[in-house]
Amino acid sequence: MSISAYLFSVLTGVVILFQLGLALGLPWGAASMGGKFPGIYPPKMRVVAVINGLLLASLAVIVLSKAGLLFPRLLPFSTYAIWFVVAFSLVGTILNTITPSKIERIWAPVVFVLFVTSLVVAMN
Repeated sequence: MSISAYLFSVLTGVVILFQLGLALGLPWGAASMGGKFPGIYPPKMRVVAVINGLLLASLAVIVLSKAGLLFPRLLPFSTYAIWFVVAFSLVGTILNTITPSKIERIWAPVVFVLFVTSLVVAMN
């Protein structure tokens, strides 16, 4: 279970760095949000990228807490919240698979691993 939690966290960290890049103005918009904003994100979408990064960090905290690796006081909460993480990752896998943006599909395997690793943590 620890390996799954660590893998989830490392991959989530990669996605957070991607979101941070979008927020800072890197021209990666084609690989996010269905490619609706190719190139540099407009200001409002940069705020969305920051919010996405914070949400993803929260998901990693839930997984690490449920695995008993971080914030033991959150364990009662994370025992239930982990199922939100699993559902979120499943939806992300589906959306990244069906996106019209070909380049965004690179995230489908990443989010699928997030789904599997969060499910492993949830089931233990």
